[in-house]
Amino acid sequence: MLAEITELYDIKVYSDRGILIGTVKDIILDTDEQSIYGLYIENTNQDLVEGGSAISIPFRWIKAVGEIILLKKFPSMVKVPQTKDQI
Repeated sequence: MLAEITELYDIKVYSDRGILIGTVKDIILDTDEQSIYGLYIENTNQDLVEGGSAISIPFRWIKAVGEIILLKKFPSMVKVPQTKDQI
């Protein structure tokens, strides 16, 4: 069991199918609720996340936390919206 929120940094995140999604690089906090809102994931798997872009995952999607993070669910593919510069 984790004792500190900082222990989540650099943990690998896996989908419900056991596929590596990426690595936790930051934690998104909800200061109003004083809780973790989500995780900011970098070095993402390009087979699951378009262009291997960084993404955020809602904390409610997490099934288990230990040496890895296992998700309850994850989309088969995450498309990254285009920015104004790309249009």
